[in-house]
Amino acid sequence: MSEGQTAPVFFSGTYEEAFDLLVETRDYIEREWPLLAAKQGYAARLAANGEAMRLTTRLIQVMAWLMVQKAIHAGELTREEADDDAYRMSGGTVCLDWKSARALPLPVEFRSLMDRSYDLYCRIRRLDRRAAAAGAAI
Repeated sequence: MSEGQTAPVFFSGTYEEAFDLLVETRDYIEREWPLLAAKQGYAARLAANGEAMRLTTRLIQVMAWLMVQKAIHAGELTREEADDDAYRMSGGTVCLDWKSARALPLPVEFRSLMDRSYDLYCRIRRLDRRAAAAGAAI
């Protein structure tokens, strides 16, 4: 697909999914995080905060990548420009780590956000790799 063409059908749904998950995460952290923190000791609070940062890092990476794809399809960014490492998915070391989260006693709703952000990150990472291999926008 060349620059300036309409994005694929799945793109809108994926963008909406990512945006909705980002908003849901923000709302959860604003509403529930202070209550959770009040019940935890320092070490548990520190570990939980690390997982919250992992969650937001995943979502930021996904949204940034989707915005780049949107710019390509709108003709605002060329595929060649988007091939720069600055526009690629990154953060795999942080975003793909699950060992630390599994060992923590985290609320069910937060675990759901973690699971969904992980699945979304992995899907978008596969798309990023496919786009890089094909040298074209998704």
